[in-house]
Amino acid sequence: MATETDSQGRLYLSKDVREKYGERYHVIEYEEKIELVPIADDPLAAARDAAGGLRDASHEEIEDAIADQAERDAARNTDE
Repeated sequence: MATETDSQGRLYLSKDVREKYGERYHVIEYEEKIELVPIADDPLAAARDAAGGLRDASHEEIEDAIADQAERDAARNTDE
């Protein structure tokens, strides 16, 4: 999907995208690109769902899981 900003810098997303991901996004800035990350309607519920099996984990286990995910994300981003 390609889109452009208007003269005031607004970015328009198709109805299908808005219905799938919602109306609110975090804009993540990288050196050479940006990324839109949907904001959940209920962020606390989304965090609980994301925690999954880590709800009862120690902070060390959570830190390890975060580091593992960051490595996977970085590898995926370098492949793009």
